[in-house]
Amino acid sequence: MKAKKILMVLTSHAELGNTGEKTGFWVEEFAAPYYAFKDAGVAITLASPAGGQPPIDPKSELDDSQTPATVRYDADAEVQNVMANTLVLGDINVDDFDAVFYPGGHGPLWDLTENSESIQLIEHFLADNKPVATVCHATAALLNVKDSAGEYAIKGKAVSGFSNSEEEAVQLTDIVPFLLEDELIKRGGNYHKVDDWLAFAVQDDLIISGQNPASSTLVAEKLLKQLNA
Repeated sequence: MKAKKILMVLTSHAELGNTGEKTGFWVEEFAAPYYAFKDAGVAITLASPAGGQPPIDPKSELDDSQTPATVRYDADAEVQNVMANTLVLGDINVDDFDAVFYPGGHGPLWDLTENSESIQLIEHFLADNKPVATVCHATAALLNVKDSAGEYAIKGKAVSGFSNSEEEAVQLTDIVPFLLEDELIKRGGNYHKVDDWLAFAVQDDLIISGQNPASSTLVAEKLLKQLNA
């Protein structure tokens, strides 16, 4: 049987608003799904809007953010080399992949929400009946995606993503360009969440989304199950 191919799309945005602090992708939200896919025999390709090394959210490298997957990532020179050389998103051909996964971190709020190449990519995946998975802030990548009728793709769909209360807990409510929970609801999404920091993922047809960093493995498992259905 031919190996499945998953595209993982990371942010290229490094600035946390006007705070002078850095942001980017959240290591655990990449590492846990990456190894779930790799251990399942899936072929993985990494891409980002700018290509090259995506910025890492420094907070995701702190001791209290470490998990077995991040420890494995830190010791994995091979994947770090691949990460340093992500492909340019605009060069990606949807036909080469069976699914796409977007890891979170605050970076996607700034660049992947409005990125036309990312939006078109997701629209093509959905039109081709291929699953699209996001976790945490990366669900923002779905906000401006539309279907063939011109409706928002998440309209009427069960979705999850970083909640308003979680944003408040990390004290970034006034820093982020928008509150993801609010925007998902504005687009007609059927927003679901559980208590802060608990693992939660939801699937509605081809769209799979998770609430927070703890949810990344659940999202990956649902995506693998969908691919093998």
